[in-house]
Amino acid sequence: MSKADEERAQAARLPQDDVVGILLEQHARIRDLFADVKTAEGEHKQQAFDELRALLAVHETGEEMVLRPVTRDVAGAEVSEARNHEEEAANRVLAELEKMDVGSAEFDTRLAQFEMAVLEHAEHEEQEEFPTLHPARAEEQLQRMGRRLRTAEKIAPTHPHPAIAGSTTAQWAVGPFASLVDRVKDAVK
Repeated sequence: MSKADEERAQAARLPQDDVVGILLEQHARIRDLFADVKTAEGEHKQQAFDELRALLAVHETGEEMVLRPVTRDVAGAEVSEARNHEEEAANRVLAELEKMDVGSAEFDTRLAQFEMAVLEHAEHEEQEEFPTLHPARAEEQLQRMGRRLRTAEKIAPTHPHPAIAGSTTAQWAVGPFASLVDRVKDAVK
């Protein structure tokens, strides 16, 4: 069973709208998209990367806005700050990748390095962050967080914005405006 399949199976055992289940499903989709980008060519590769970029952008923004404040309370500031720092670094690399030609060898090399960092980050979340949530919050609270996460992702930027990455406050203050700009850019493209 692949790691993505394991994440999907674990998510399926959780109640609908559980924040951890939603994030596990997204982790599985991120793994699938990395695999697609690595094996695709031409226009399909660009489309797969665009989908990966958008998913990573909204996923990380949602985590910073909804999950990290709770993580700080239940797992501690060190865990919360470490995950935000990883997301901030990933956002910078994603911005670099977005400017590159997806058909270049340089892109493939940088993408492979980026994939390792993103998957390591997901492992940290799944081992250090997610397990602290269920004992500390009632299922109703976790489902409410899941619904808030989905709402936050609807107003989240679809492109990387390193200047606001890693900050819950900046995501709430600037994120919706950045999202509007991104969604117009996506529609024009």
